[in-house]
Amino acid sequence: MASVGLQFQASAGDADPQSRPLLLLGQLHHLHRVPWSHVRGKLLPRVTEELWQAALSTLNPSPTDSCPLYLNYATVAALPSRVSRHNSPSAAHFVTRLVRTCLPPGTHRCILMVCERSDAFASACALARAFPLFTQRSGASRRPEKKTVTVEFFLVGQDNGPVEVSTLQCLTSATEGVRLAARIVDTPCNEMNTDTFLEEIKKVGKELGIVPTVIRDEELKTRGFGGIYGVGKAALHPPALAVLSHTPDGATQTIAWVGKGIVYDTGGLSMKGKTTMPGMKRDCGGAAAVLGAFRAAVKQGFRDTLHAVFCLAENSVGPGATRPDDIHLLYSGKTVEINNTDAEGRLVLADGVSYACKDLGADIILDIATLTGAQGIATGKYHAAVLTNSAEWEAACMKAGRQCGDLVHPLVYCPELHFSEFTSAVADMKNSVADRDNGPSSCAGLFIASHIGFDWPGVWVHLDIAAPVHAAVRWTPRRRTWRGTPRSAGSCDAAAPPGGAGLFTSLCTD
Repeated sequence: MASVGLQFQASAGDADPQSRPLLLLGQLHHLHRVPWSHVRGKLLPRVTEELWQAALSTLNPSPTDSCPLYLNYATVAALPSRVSRHNSPSAAHFVTRLVRTCLPPGTHRCILMVCERSDAFASACALARAFPLFTQRSGASRRPEKKTVTVEFFLVGQDNGPVEVSTLQCLTSATEGVRLAARIVDTPCNEMNTDTFLEEIKKVGKELGIVPTVIRDEELKTRGFGGIYGVGKAALHPPALAVLSHTPDGATQTIAWVGKGIVYDTGGLSMKGKTTMPGMKRDCGGAAAVLGAFRAAVKQGFRDTLHAVFCLAENSVGPGATRPDDIHLLYSGKTVEINNTDAEGRLVLADGVSYACKDLGADIILDIATLTGAQGIATGKYHAAVLTNSAEWEAACMKAGRQCGDLVHPLVYCPELHFSEFTSAVADMKNSVADRDNGPSSCAGLFIASHIGFDWPGVWVHLDIAAPVHAAVRWTPRRRTWRGTPRSAGSCDAAAPPGGAGLFTSLCTD
């Protein structure tokens, strides 16, 4: 699927399914509302109206179901008819699964997505996840043909008019960002090192007319970024802090997204084992999500000042590697005693959020990271964990996650009970908890928050995407766009992109 081009069109037009294979996808009660006149041109002469109706009558989703309409050229698939309150009404995860398993093969294919308008954004991002860009399979380079998948939405429900051009542009920007983030994380570290990641940042900056700020290698040390420098100083490719800044006229707030960009995590001298180290190329998922979301948000006309901060390093092993017992001075001015070199993400993010607060003057800081293995235990494989100093933003994050398909669930925010886990006798704090049974994912987030201060008057949001960042061996990008005061996700109109805690794309993701 690596060479697949994804296109969103108001109408995909008519075609014999034998020349353009077709997947019709939606909840069963929505599929029943599609008139035969709308699909006949996509199914005839291979599928008659009687056969179409018969196929619908055989579907019994539990939770999903599918039925071939004509050999392997046309298929109809049904999403779950109902979902629980902690899931997305779009059933986005099932959209991705059904596309992967039910989309007929072919060079030029079509998906007719049947849903309500409020589910179109989540459905588009879910579709994009089914078409990853990265592959190094030798056969892929020998296939010169460019495969395309054209997606047409048929909207049902009260707001069932045609899909506007501005909405299609929004879906295109969002899904391009999803696939960009996925490609970065799928790429192994021998190709996607800190040098290469910086090139990706510069490429997006050039596309948007933004020159990135880059602080790198020994300059990090000189300027006091002890977290990023300490984590990455043993690697062949030096660590970096990079910033892309969008500063539109009329902005009323300053928002910073801070992404963890550990391009590979060996664990450092507290080394991971042979079963836990494979897959650590995806430890840059937070930074990749920030890059994809930033690109999409700026292309859609984001109206407030927005900074994307990338904390890039490779947690490697070598003569210069950080040792347990070392003490680092971070950009916040606080000292950290290292008791676990495999708790490195919080160190780079601590520098990142401190820079966003002190140098960028951010009113709202969101950090996103594949931070703790304990996140998967706390909130599971499908829900990112959110930790924030704002009850309003916590609720908004959960609501926005359901609206866009990038599900989130809150962690306990209680620094007065948890932060003592980092007590050190010789420094301001340690970097890893004393008791791993005492909310380790919450504690890890609190470590980051402590470097802007628990009494900081702004909004701080932390997203731990360690488990949801990947599905099997592929990445599931989680990408978000945030504006000031939380409100529900809005339309995709370029003049008014989804705001507040509205998850614009995905991040995601990680």
